[in-house]
Amino acid sequence: MRLLVLGGTEFVGRAVVEAALGRGWDVTVFHRGRHAPVAGVRSLHGDRTAPDGLAALDGTDTWDAVVDTWSAAPRAVRDAARLLRGRAQRYVYVSSRSVYAWAPATGLTEDAPLVEGASADAEQSDYARDKRGGELAATEAFGADRSLLVRAGLILGPYENIGRLPWWLNRIARGGPVLAPGPRDLPLQYIDVRDLADWVVGAVERELSGPYNLVSPSGHATMGGLLEACAKVTGADAELRWTDPEIVLGAGIEPWTQLPVWVPPGSDLHAALHSGDVTKALDTGLSCRPVTETVVDTWSWLREIGGTAPQRPDRPAVGLDPALEAKVLGLAGGVPDTTP
Repeated sequence: MRLLVLGGTEFVGRAVVEAALGRGWDVTVFHRGRHAPVAGVRSLHGDRTAPDGLAALDGTDTWDAVVDTWSAAPRAVRDAARLLRGRAQRYVYVSSRSVYAWAPATGLTEDAPLVEGASADAEQSDYARDKRGGELAATEAFGADRSLLVRAGLILGPYENIGRLPWWLNRIARGGPVLAPGPRDLPLQYIDVRDLADWVVGAVERELSGPYNLVSPSGHATMGGLLEACAKVTGADAELRWTDPEIVLGAGIEPWTQLPVWVPPGSDLHAALHSGDVTKALDTGLSCRPVTETVVDTWSWLREIGGTAPQRPDRPAVGLDPALEAKVLGLAGGVPDTTP
């Protein structure tokens, strides 16, 4: 198989490259040259936002599939897809479950209503419409039968450049009382980036098309399981203090951003992020590794790079200010963790 990855040097794109190389594929990456590509790929340089930025792709090469993770102006997906539609068999666009109309119902499937106002020709607007516009661009150029829309949810794992799991690992590694937002058994729904990549390359081989919610089943892990795994792998003298959601929210703490991954139970945000239906993906081979493996491997990678994870410039930093954490812990008292 011959694969072209637009990007391919960071997080999701990098994981797809590694998965394809692991199957013996011939892989080309098209990127701006800001990060070193994975060894063993052919590298083409260009900036798809610049005039003539796709020139390096304007040749006679052909591919079995293109994988595109773009998340800004949809017109960049439009231009790439139009250029490549006669030279690639399939266009895989890594989208997001954010494309569903708000507020999503619990257990939403791929047939749920989508955001309105998106266009393949649009400039950058908001994340949901940018991703939906990218989907439209892919399907308009390649048709519904040759385009695959990967609607990912929360993505964790090595090479993460958003900062969610790295923040929790580093916070717990510092030790001491840790504000652990409850409930402890809160179900989570996420995907290890390597499981996403394995499914994508398998989907290319099977010539799948159409939209797929790509994330673990809800409850594949819990908030308690995630943070306890972080405490175990870091070996820190940390005390997880489980705190009621009402206390967390009452302190003005923003779910998802100040306390990454966590959103309060019963909220629209929890329904959107942690309760989607993934039957379609599971029926087509999605396999999700245990949360402990994701945490262990992410911690190992973090230590290899000195403890500071890379940060995408187009995403805000996440995490809770230590002073606010200490204040909430003082008010709430919390419940000391008693896991052996």
